[in-house]
Amino acid sequence: MPDIHIQRPHRLGLEAARKIAFAWAEKAERKFDMECTYEEGDDQDTVTFRRAGVQGTLQVLPDQFELEATLGFLVGAFKDRIEAELHEQFDALLAPAKAKPASRKKKAG
Repeated sequence: MPDIHIQRPHRLGLEAARKIAFAWAEKAERKFDMECTYEEGDDQDTVTFRRAGVQGTLQVLPDQFELEATLGFLVGAFKDRIEAELHEQFDALLAPAKAKPASRKKKAG
């Protein structure tokens, strides 16, 4: 049984979800020194991630992300913080892009 299980619904479709999952994997590699592999499928993709003390998968579906991670003994002490960080990452990645304010040009009069 995984130590962390997160399901995050979305309405992006598989192509847009792929882009977000790929960005998440790149960030996990840079920020947390994870080794990530990305496997594309017809109906869903799978990101497998691991590093010392952590291993898991991120399932990328057309309507949800499902992350499962197993933590080693030492890393398990930080479970709450890791889970909170993952929620923050998904919040940021799934937040709608802020609309840019329309530029107003003055009419010559």
